Amino acid sequence: MSTRTHTCGDLRVADAGQEVVLNGWAYRRRDHGTIVFIDLRDRYGVTQVVITPDTPEAHEAAQRVRSEFVLTVRGAVRRRPAGMENAGLPTGEVEVVASELVVENPAKPLPFEIRDDLETNEFARLRYRYLDLRRPRLQRNIVLRHRAVKLMRDYLDAHHFLEIETPILTKSTPEGARDYLVPSRVHPGKFYALPQSPQQFKQLLMVAGFDRYFQIARCFRDEDLRADRQPEFTQLDVEMSFVGQEDVIGLISGLCRDLVAELTGAEPPSLPFPRLTYAEAMARYGSDKPDIRFGLELQELGDLLANTGVGFLKAALEAGNAVKAVAAPGLAGLSGTKLREQVKAYEEVVRIYGAKGLAWLDYPAEGGPKSPIAKFFSAAELAAIGERCQAGPGDVVFMVADTAKVVTAALGELRLRLGRDLNLIAPGQFRFLWVVDFPLVDWNEDEGRWDAMHHPFTSPKAEDLARMASDPASVRANAYDIVLNGIELGGGSIRIHQREVQERMFQLLGHSPEAAAAKFGHMLDAFEFGTPPHGGIALGIDRFIMLLAGEQSIREVIPFPKNQQALEPMTGTPDVVDKAQLELLQLVSTAKQDAA
Repeated sequence: MSTRTHTCGDLRVADAGQEVVLNGWAYRRRDHGTIVFIDLRDRYGVTQVVITPDTPEAHEAAQRVRSEFVLTVRGAVRRRPAGMENAGLPTGEVEVVASELVVENPAKPLPFEIRDDLETNEFARLRYRYLDLRRPRLQRNIVLRHRAVKLMRDYLDAHHFLEIETPILTKSTPEGARDYLVPSRVHPGKFYALPQSPQQFKQLLMVAGFDRYFQIARCFRDEDLRADRQPEFTQLDVEMSFVGQEDVIGLISGLCRDLVAELTGAEPPSLPFPRLTYAEAMARYGSDKPDIRFGLELQELGDLLANTGVGFLKAALEAGNAVKAVAAPGLAGLSGTKLREQVKAYEEVVRIYGAKGLAWLDYPAEGGPKSPIAKFFSAAELAAIGERCQAGPGDVVFMVADTAKVVTAALGELRLRLGRDLNLIAPGQFRFLWVVDFPLVDWNEDEGRWDAMHHPFTSPKAEDLARMASDPASVRANAYDIVLNGIELGGGSIRIHQREVQERMFQLLGHSPEAAAAKFGHMLDAFEFGTPPHGGIALGIDRFIMLLAGEQSIREVIPFPKNQQALEPMTGTPDVVDKAQLELLQLVSTAKQDAA
């Protein structure tokens, strides 16, 4: 039989009368006695094949076909009989009447069916990932990923960027997460590190004069996993010379708008994207990656309660702590029992983030409040709180009193929970946001030292530079994050390009001159050979595709992901290796060495 002439998604009414050859998998088989129907599937679509007794060999072969048999079919395209069309398929007006049918390969019974609406456990899906990837939804996701990456390349090429590869085997440097290490056979006792990002190399490319670089970069971080993390991931890495923050923001905003416009049916977001400072984002939303698809902003109540007689609030304010609130629309309409159960669930949410409790006030549409603490507030306080939180009849106001850090984190998470529970997030939205003016450093309570908020190559704002030693907490960074629907898509900064400033940054982070030279000497040396001002950004491709596809986990858009235990069940990765390999790498001693 000749090779494929069409895919299973090609045929239309205009093709009626043609003889075609199709290849694919038996998606569904329906035996109507004398006539057998097979839905033949490939990644392009589904075509109905009809096998009749008029072709005895094909008809006999069709009797043996089961789900996911690989088939080759030759036949004539004809229009389906009136009333038998399938409007749900692009090929639904036609069918192929088989003259030949060849079983290229049978399939044994499957561990799960190949269909999108199937609920099965993730371990089974990853154990048989090659079957899972046959599902139309996942195939659409992988196609979407391909198209998105191509659009990224085309967009950056049109803006005069060069795609340049950087090393995978590199040096371990203290940049945040744990490195994955690779032992060297040639240099026993020494290790390569897999890159957490190409950060240093892309800056060195700026020193080398390649003023516009990008890369679809593979990165590796040994960290705890969750829905939007993997030990290996892909990012769009971008770096530019002779630019400021606005240049990077403008470039990436245009790219993000184009991706939404080209790859989704949603209305493209208008430019410029909204912008918040880090301080504003934390104050209003309790997060440095706020979801702005809905309101429910946090409200400061300290000024309204300065003279309150409510004991725990008065104590908190006198101790210099914060009192903030968020309103939940319509929640007061629940019955007393259901409202108390809901409040209890929300108490558990804020306790995770360190809050000792959750106070609440209801503003019922009729009758008196159900809140047990309402009687301790004055009428003026109740009215002022309701007005500040824009709480109308039927709403509930939740309050947390604690340190500013605890209050912000707890209410920020509660806000997200309320947005989901109250169905405040309309589907199909793409709401981008830039968060700027991050702190340069963050105090590490556990280790008693400063950590870089982004990474150690982020430049401080020029007007704050003089305070790096005297008041590090007040120094702002030339850093910016892009957020989509409450998920950080990427982060970037204008980099340090002067050796003296970089040495001051290393000193602030607790690196001695000797340690800085040992770990980053190549960077410090480069800064003495005419390094241009430069900056860039990295976007998480896996996260971006997840959001464009409407998925909840990046594992749904990665062909062969790890699970939440960093395991890959299909191949059994990670796995033990032969002792001989370990001996070759001098990671275990040989018998001869033991004897000596």
